[in-house]
Amino acid sequence: MKIFSKQYIRYSLFVVIGLFFGWLFFHSSTTAEDKQNHSADEHKTEIWTCSMHPQIRMDKPGKCPICGMDLILLNQNSSVGMDPDAIYFTKEAAQLANVMTSVVSKQQSIKEIRLYGKVQADERLLQSQVAYIPGRIEKLYINFTGESVRKGQTLALIYSPDLITAQQELLETAKTKQAYPEIYEAAKEKLLQWKLSPNQIATIESSKKVKTNVEVYATSSGIITAKQVNVGDYVGQGTVLFEVTDLSRIWVLFDAYESDLHFLKKGNKMEFTIQAIPSSKFNGIISFIDPVIDPVNRVAKVRIEMNNQDGKLKPEMFATGFVKANLDQYQNKMVVPKTAVMWTGKRSIVYVKQPGDDPIFKIREIELGPLLGNSYVILNGLTEGEEIVTEGAFSVDAAAQLEGKPSMMNPESNVVNTKNSQTETATSKAKKTAEATISPKAKETLKPLYQGYLNLKDALAADHFVNAKKAGIAMQTALSKVDMSLFTGDSHEIWMKHQNNLKTALQPAPNFKNIEEVRKAFQPISEAMIALTNSFKPFGQTLYVQHCPMVDNNKGANWLSQFEEIKNPYFGAKMLKCGETTSKFD
Repeated sequence: MKIFSKQYIRYSLFVVIGLFFGWLFFHSSTTAEDKQNHSADEHKTEIWTCSMHPQIRMDKPGKCPICGMDLILLNQNSSVGMDPDAIYFTKEAAQLANVMTSVVSKQQSIKEIRLYGKVQADERLLQSQVAYIPGRIEKLYINFTGESVRKGQTLALIYSPDLITAQQELLETAKTKQAYPEIYEAAKEKLLQWKLSPNQIATIESSKKVKTNVEVYATSSGIITAKQVNVGDYVGQGTVLFEVTDLSRIWVLFDAYESDLHFLKKGNKMEFTIQAIPSSKFNGIISFIDPVIDPVNRVAKVRIEMNNQDGKLKPEMFATGFVKANLDQYQNKMVVPKTAVMWTGKRSIVYVKQPGDDPIFKIREIELGPLLGNSYVILNGLTEGEEIVTEGAFSVDAAAQLEGKPSMMNPESNVVNTKNSQTETATSKAKKTAEATISPKAKETLKPLYQGYLNLKDALAADHFVNAKKAGIAMQTALSKVDMSLFTGDSHEIWMKHQNNLKTALQPAPNFKNIEEVRKAFQPISEAMIALTNSFKPFGQTLYVQHCPMVDNNKGANWLSQFEEIKNPYFGAKMLKCGETTSKFD
């Protein structure tokens, strides 16, 4: 019995020890496997990115290699099946960049056309007050221009020897008018042709006295706009004494560029304002469009006829007109805000939001129709219901350039996969095509270059060849004096690229022979300066990017200006106001 007890204890101990080691082995293995699987899942599902630079992708938390901000966690599910050409933003980054979208829809195509013009007298109401008999001006009753006259008012007295002779003939023939009525009627008709009234002729006959002076009466009411004679002047038959203008009705003549004539028709309603009367708005109907283009100014006159009984509208007042023209040929087309379209002169693009809640965008080339004020008609490239970026498109495009993806200036993709230590190198390479931060000293060394460019632009707008040539040579000099040592890191390679482009564009400057050669060279100079501004933004104040669609055989061209007012350097006075502001650098 004692032996049995010892064996029982021994066997029980073996069982307990076996169970313990079995539990220890299998539990540890399962835990290790669970930990490994959990670690793998965590590694698989966690991606860290920068809210300001969403192209950064890290597998662990840390600092952004570009801006130094803390990385934020991004769910990997959002990157499964990523489109290599799409731009991926986090919601925080999109909000910080002020990226806003709207849905594309069909709208009524109404083009707002702005026209500039002046108030003019109605040509049909202009009268020349002439002398109907030769003689000497004895007295003037109107002594200055601007004086009002009424029809029948006496304007002047004329002494005429020929009139005295004609009156004597009338009195002599009156004695024999019964016997020789033809001679009497001929003498009377002569006086009538000299604009003596029947009552005046009857008074001469009854009084049998010859008048030495004859009155000149106003044939119409209006304003004396020109005084051609003075007392004592001798005048011939038909000499103009005064110009009389009736301003009870006036014309407002607007200049319409040939690019706008296609949208203007007789009968279009026009609202216009007068610069001298800013508190009032006027409405009229287009009654006439000049069928001939002015060969100098390249405009056609568009006429509005207005009643002006109160005399508020005076000739030569400046007017600004607005016409809202229905474009029947562009109905049932997509219309998008102007801010959504990025235009390079050759390509027009928008950024389309991809389906889903995440801010993912992809570039799309479109075909533009006419500009409707603050929106464009889209002929091809978009469908109704798609969502596009309408605010912050430049921010999205900058992100595309940073990532080397298709963008406004780079239609081809140059995507580089970035991971861990490779991220900073690839990002720097993409950044060289976009923008870089430069020091205040570097900005200072670029100021003479910008000043030379703005002087060149102003000289071309003023049609001043000598000043334009001087400004081009000054730009060459300023470019050669730029201190390249102030551009360090990424900015050095970016500057070298812009320097080469500017050097090529400015090469013909010393050999300019006429203003047309300067204008031809101004286009590549402007494109190089716009690209430089986009990279460094060094000017220190707002610069506007402006565009004229008629340059280079209607291909269009851009320029930079420090003023929002359009002064076209490509055409000068011929089409000084032709163009629009497309964007700006703050």
